[in-house]
Amino acid sequence: MITKDGRFAYEAAGDPNATPLIFLHGIGGAARAWRHQLATFGDRFHAIAWDMPGYGGSAPLASVSIAALADALQQFIEQLSANRPILVGHSIGGMIVQKSLAQSPKLARAVVLAQTSPAFGRADGDWQKSFIAARLEPLDRGETMKSLAPSLVKELVGDDPDPTGIELARECMGSVPEASYRAMMLALIGFDQRNSLKNISVPTLLLSGSNDNNAPAPMMAKTATFIPSAEYVELAGVGHLANLERPDAFDEALGRFLNSVATKP
Repeated sequence: MITKDGRFAYEAAGDPNATPLIFLHGIGGAARAWRHQLATFGDRFHAIAWDMPGYGGSAPLASVSIAALADALQQFIEQLSANRPILVGHSIGGMIVQKSLAQSPKLARAVVLAQTSPAFGRADGDWQKSFIAARLEPLDRGETMKSLAPSLVKELVGDDPDPTGIELARECMGSVPEASYRAMMLALIGFDQRNSLKNISVPTLLLSGSNDNNAPAPMMAKTATFIPSAEYVELAGVGHLANLERPDAFDEALGRFLNSVATKP
């Protein structure tokens, strides 16, 4: 599906009049990475997954930054008339959610920060430089996203991942336009919302995987302590792609949180 302005492609399930539940994928993802979740939650919510700008059928941004992506998310929500949605952001999607709340604290009624971080650290930091270089260097020497996808996904997942989910992860990763992948990687540089965590005033779930090397569980557990109304859940043995590696465990954790939000006044 495409929004009225033609800028955003998305997939959706459920009653358009139900509470909106919006899923935001990571750098190697796509709207279709959330199909299991759309099927699970479409009976209770208007479950929606966007293609991030520059992905799938969504138009790229003229200039990519986390702030520009947060602005795009607000425009996407307005296009769908998805008033006060519950936002589920994975990886860079979780960074977009954090930035969106800093810009518009009442945007969402609840949020899930899945396997994400409140900061990418210093723009000139050695770890940050090596992280970016390790991911862009193969492209610089002529590899393609399709040729890199199997190794990239293998590095991201934990123990005994679901084979169907991993195949979908490879397919999504291999379909990311190289220009979008590069732009999103560079958009991470300098991202830092740590001082804004205390201002998040909506119910928040932080969801981590114990084997996640990109958003390590101890870091996410610590992050949860800075958010006033946060709860923290760690999925054992899971790497960075929880909703694809262990879709049932991810959906169970998300479902418990959604039930708790629904019972609050």
